[in-house]
Amino acid sequence: MKIKKIGILTGGGDCPGLNPAIRGAVYRALSEGIECVGILDGWKGMLEAKSVSLSLTDVEYIVNKGGTILGTSRTNPYKKEGGPDKCVETLNKLGLDALIAMGGEDTLGVATKLYKEKNFPVVGVPKTMDNDLSATDYTFGFDTAVTVAVDAAERLIDTGRSHRRIMVLEVMGRHAGWVALYTGIASAADWILIPEEEINIQNMCEHLKKVYERKKTALVIVSEGVILPGLKTEKEELDEFGHMILKKRGIGEQIAEVIEKNTGIETRVAVIGHIQRGGAPTLFDRILGLRVGVKAVELVLEGKFGYMVALKGNNVVPVPLEEATGKLKTVDSDWVNFMKIFFK
Repeated sequence: MKIKKIGILTGGGDCPGLNPAIRGAVYRALSEGIECVGILDGWKGMLEAKSVSLSLTDVEYIVNKGGTILGTSRTNPYKKEGGPDKCVETLNKLGLDALIAMGGEDTLGVATKLYKEKNFPVVGVPKTMDNDLSATDYTFGFDTAVTVAVDAAERLIDTGRSHRRIMVLEVMGRHAGWVALYTGIASAADWILIPEEEINIQNMCEHLKKVYERKKTALVIVSEGVILPGLKTEKEELDEFGHMILKKRGIGEQIAEVIEKNTGIETRVAVIGHIQRGGAPTLFDRILGLRVGVKAVELVLEGKFGYMVALKGNNVVPVPLEEATGKLKTVDSDWVNFMKIFFK
């Protein structure tokens, strides 16, 4: 089948690198005379048949722009009555020969099910600042998010040293600790808390007291998905994909209170939150976004539906969507052991 028209959507949380990926896909499609259509607001746009034309002038200067020009949402078609069938209807209504879905675990999970159940002609592009997608070494958005977090951490070290305080920085990452891990290691943090490791409050506080005695400050990086032992929490609010909405948990504040109580040292917390999601993408994320966008169109041309573009080493290769979304990629023991080398 000759491909004449491709749809592109961006779903889930936004992150730097989406616009370069859109640009890469449109440029590659235009080189083959293929028309591109942007689906607005992720899977919500597929349900409501909301779209916009994507021309050269629309994407020419978006390589350095954060966010996504197409908008996004956390809408799950499988939580809406007749949702999957509406997606198929929109595909036909807009005359699309294929759809490129750019997103993380949830967005690509929907793409996987649509391909398997509806023979939906979809190709995936991995996007998540959490870097928690299996089958790919890195996802765009992660490098930028960590770069922003490291800058924040280094600023906290300055003010902590000035006021003789312990500083706690809470970063994003949901249920994978990659953002906290990289931020902590790269900013010379004195302790890092990730969801993959159970918190030992006594060990942490004893170590922080030793560090504080040496340099009159200390820095702790905590991932938003960390659970404090023995803490009673209210029933968590879930999104349409069944994930906890972490915005109200305040784990950074809780950790700061525990540290101050157990060490007697004044402790302050900072939460950078969605600041990690915005702003211009780093060089790494711009190039990776462009590469996976281009490769996605090439997979469409090859008829490799049900596949996702993955970064393996320095190569951009196709992997089955099912493989990419079947299991969350979390921090393994080798990385945990590497992290602990720097707790001195």
